[in-house]
Amino acid sequence: MKKVGLFPVIIIAFILILTGCSQSKSVNGTAEGKNTTVTIGYQQSLSPVLLAKEKGWFEKEFKKKGVNVKWAEFQSGPPQFEAMSSGRIDFAQVGNAPVIVGQAANIPFKEIALSSEGTKGNAILVQKNSKIKSLKDLKGKKIAVAKGSSGFNLLYVALNKAGIKPNDVQIIQLQPDEAQPAFESGKVDAWSIWEPFVSLQVIKKGARVLADGTTLDLTSPGFTIVRSAFAKEHPELVVDFLKIYQKALTWQKKHPEQAIDFYAKAKGIDKDVVRRVLVNNEMLNKVTTKKIINEQQKTADFLYKQGTIKQKIDTSKVVDNSYIKKALKGSD
Repeated sequence: MKKVGLFPVIIIAFILILTGCSQSKSVNGTAEGKNTTVTIGYQQSLSPVLLAKEKGWFEKEFKKKGVNVKWAEFQSGPPQFEAMSSGRIDFAQVGNAPVIVGQAANIPFKEIALSSEGTKGNAILVQKNSKIKSLKDLKGKKIAVAKGSSGFNLLYVALNKAGIKPNDVQIIQLQPDEAQPAFESGKVDAWSIWEPFVSLQVIKKGARVLADGTTLDLTSPGFTIVRSAFAKEHPELVVDFLKIYQKALTWQKKHPEQAIDFYAKAKGIDKDVVRRVLVNNEMLNKVTTKKIINEQQKTADFLYKQGTIKQKIDTSKVVDNSYIKKALKGSD
């Protein structure tokens, strides 16, 4: 496990990686179908993107325009931005902190829709028998978290609220597939993570939620994003992507029990876990409102104050609601 003492060190490294990536195109040809390929990045979250992927809806609809579809799975948001920076993916869904860090690193992307507003989508977990009862008890403890993720932001907001300096804890940077066994085996004392891992640990392992967005008064929105160059070249495909996503979201809402069955089978987890995840982290496909932009600005200002990002940013600059407005026009 790699241990770091300072959040800024991790984020600076992340920014250097991103800004060092060259810009390349993953799309060849035209929107009419001459060798056009759309690459969609996705995580392990229970998103309608996964539903549409498994049902082949993206492939079916894009094929009508001669467009091929490729998929790329990631553990968290920051690696998706690295891939988008180098032109290896065109679409993705990410949390609040990655888009801020990505914007501060001058990665060319646009937020094309709000995919979640969740206050319970991220949480700091401890084991059921842990002596850690409050945030102040985290001092001196080992905490696992994925660098630059929404869980990272939640953790630093929590530490700040408790009056704990980053140097006063041992932050272990781990992606979810590494953090889960470390947490379950007791190699780390706490884990700042998102759904579905939160519900999985709470329901199946008896873990306790030490803090989440509700207790911290923190909104951690999620966004659907697109690579700027792709959007400029193929604006009609951006609208199509959001329409297909809306189809999956609408199906999920109209068939909740079938959706639960689907996700449970697809991810190999219990239905009770799925049901809790879908409540804690309701998936959306909406216009990004001024309220959400303001929440993002508060987070960006906090990260700048902490030294996490090295330049002040205006979070409204990456928002482009034109695509979602077109996609939702006339929809259910």
